[in-house]
Amino acid sequence: MNQRLRVTITAGLAAGLSFVAPPVTAQATAWPTKPIRMTVASGAGGVYLGLSPDDANAAGATAVTVSTAAQLESAVRSAVAGTVIQVRGGTYHPARTLKSAANGTSSARNTLRAYEGEKVRIDGSKLAAGSWLAGIDGDYWTVQDLTWQNSPAQGFVATSSVGGVFQNLVTAGNGDSGFTLRGDGTTDNLVRNLDSHGNYDASGHGRNADGVAVKFGSGTGNRITGARLFGNSDDGLDLWQFSDPVTVEHSWAYGNGRNRWNDSSFAGNGNGFKLGGGGASVAHVVHSNAAWDNTLHGFTENANTGALRLRRNTAYANASSGFHCVTGEARLTRNLAVNNKGGPSELGSATVSAGNNWDSGVTTPALRSEDATTAYAARRADGSLPATAFLTTGSDAMGSTMD
Repeated sequence: MNQRLRVTITAGLAAGLSFVAPPVTAQATAWPTKPIRMTVASGAGGVYLGLSPDDANAAGATAVTVSTAAQLESAVRSAVAGTVIQVRGGTYHPARTLKSAANGTSSARNTLRAYEGEKVRIDGSKLAAGSWLAGIDGDYWTVQDLTWQNSPAQGFVATSSVGGVFQNLVTAGNGDSGFTLRGDGTTDNLVRNLDSHGNYDASGHGRNADGVAVKFGSGTGNRITGARLFGNSDDGLDLWQFSDPVTVEHSWAYGNGRNRWNDSSFAGNGNGFKLGGGGASVAHVVHSNAAWDNTLHGFTENANTGALRLRRNTAYANASSGFHCVTGEARLTRNLAVNNKGGPSELGSATVSAGNNWDSGVTTPALRSEDATTAYAARRADGSLPATAFLTTGSDAMGSTMD
């Protein structure tokens, strides 16, 4: 059926950003083959309202392109199901936390992303003390291709989110954890290709700021993949008091827990992957990851008594043990631990260990490279981890494939 698009622009928000998009109605003119773009307000880069059947959301979704911090705040605050917010290149200093409780749907997602590959940094250095940089409480959000930096507290927080996709993000230099999933009902979220580094909580002397925190909540189907979590004051990953299994795969945690801030009372832990704590007994699934050069353990249950599954992970040159699972019922298979100062593993009587390089009769394979330089390189064009031979063995027998 041929369709006509009718749009009403209303005033009220910064730079004329408010809009209403009524339903499409029948008309003799066919829907155009390319997105419609209309200038709503001018400024550096312009502000546009576009409606397009080609968007990843359902036909009729609204697309707003913003170029100032005020416009960005308004767009996030005013989002409704199907809104696509595109941010022009540059550094933005919002005056308040970017907040939304708007729910998208599986067919009309809410999207916040950089505009056509432009470099966008959202900087929290002008926020009030204790403020998060971003807080999303809604479902079915896609947030991608953005850097979240210099928040007084947490960088990016999704609370009780369902179906979120958070990809190709950087969270850096924030005053607490870089990226956080929290709250009951946190379900089916994907965190993909995240770099989270240099996060440090001065008020806690570094004891709280992790690269990724999945804490104080519940919900199934959450997955973290392709992350690099490094140089954070506390841990690379922390699953403290999250009561349902989280899958962590193909991610690297390194250099966490070192006092880079000259804090005389520094209290950061420095685990690569902290897989529980606070009384939760959970069977998290952890495979194909690597942890190196952390100031405590590479991988630790942190008193999680659940049946953790750790398979084909590598721990290298950590200051304590490679794998620390002393109180729970963890299952460790085909893991590799090399040159950890506290030994390859510390395991309790209920832990099952098979096919790991510390097990009887298992030969430790030679590493192809112990030079991490290529692991620190830029990500590939699609956001995936850089190609590296570091810590690989050329064998399928054990250890991370580092991809």
